[in-house]
Order: sequence, then C-alpha cells, then structure tokens
Amino acid sequence: MIRRIPMENMGGSNLGWLKSKFHFSFAEYYNEENINFGVLRVINDDIIAGGGGFPSHPHRDMEIISYMVDGKLTHKDSMGNESSIARGEVQYMSAGTGVMHSEYNKESEEARLLQIWILPDKRNHTPNYGEYKFKWEEREDKFLHMVSSKEGDAPIKINQDVNFYVIELSKDKEEKFEIKSGRQAYMVQIEGSSAVNGIELKTRDGLESIGESLEIKALEKSHILIIEMLERDDLK
Repeated sequence: MIRRIPMENMGGSNLGWLKSKFHFSFAEYYNEENINFGVLRVINDDIIAGGGGFPSHPHRDMEIISYMVDGKLTHKDSMGNESSIARGEVQYMSAGTGVMHSEYNKESEEARLLQIWILPDKRNHTPNYGEYKFKWEEREDKFLHMVSSKEGDAPIKINQDVNFYVIELSKDKEEKFEIKSGRQAYMVQIEGSSAVNGIELKTRDGLESIGESLEIKALEKSHILIIEMLERDDLK
C-alpha cells in the first residue's frame, strides 16, 4: 500500500517567526485518523525566522531527531550541551526521564528543518544528546544511512527499531528503496520533485508505504528523507 500526502492537505501553523507544516497531529492541528505512522509520531517541517526560536521547554520519553535543510540552528539543554547544526547535519536527543532544551536561529536568514519524534522502545531511558555533521557528498545519488537502532550500523543510534536514510538524487536519476514484508516507510520530499512508483511528489509532500518497495525517479534534483520501521498492528 502506497499513499501520497500532499503538503496542501497537512496541518499548519503560522506564528510569524515560525511557519510549520505538520505531517501528523500536533499543537492546534488534530486529526484522530492522523496521529502517527507506526512509531513515527511527529514530522514538523519548520521555517524559523532569523532571530526566532523555541525558548527552553521540556520533553520526556521521546526520541527526537532534527535534520537541517537550510540555515543554522543552535541547541542548548539542561544536560549542559550547547552546539549548532547547519544544512544536512543532524542533532538527536533521547528525552527519556526528562530534559529541558531550547533551539534558536541566531542568524539573520531563515532556517528550515525537519523536527521528527519517534516513540521509544520503552519509557525512562537515561537522557542523551548528540549530533553528526555528515558530509553533503555522502548522500549524492546514493542513500546515506544516518540513524538506526542501537543494534544497527548507522552513526546515530536511538532507542527504537527505525532507520533514517537521506539522498540527493540528480535529475532523471533512478534509485530503488527496498521495503521488506512486515516493514513500512515514510518518505518526505524535502526539496525538488520525484515520481515514486508512478506517483508524483512535490516539495514538502509526504508518502506512506507498507510492505511495498519504492522505485524513485528524480523529476528534478531531489532531496529526499526516508524513515523505515517495523510495521506495528498496535500503532495503526
């Protein structure tokens, strides 16, 4: 089963300094039929104005991944971490028993990022923070495996059976992403446009696939994120 989620059909918010598209129910956007996709609970496509940001706020029992699309974001938390990430780089945080953090765009230009929340494999993990500054060329016309479970082989490891892949596919290039039986994946067309199993995706669209591999063709240069995970009957 494959289903496209057009950007126009997503929830959204405009706070002036923050413009967001919500792939799943979040904040004032609530749709009881769109709470999660397996262990994937949140994908917020955020554009933060220069000088804007999120003041210190709490998180608990969530695996949180931030993927920078454009600009720069500075993170500070109650564990004593403070650092910034730029385009193509990732910060990750296991909120576990509880953590406070803030995120600010200290630059003059807008920043765009994907904020992604994954349900953990259990409650009350010890809080943890890290970041990874991937080289851009690692994703050019090939999948870069960024995130995996603790048993996986990606540089970033979190507390759940999930895998994050990113690719920048040149125009007219094709790539296959295999989804095995009993697994599912969520794709974000971050930039550009592509055809996936004959379905056209535009910038900021999403796509769900359960047990069906993806045949991707870039209609123009395409920046794509795929989150692959176990199919969960208890999290439909």
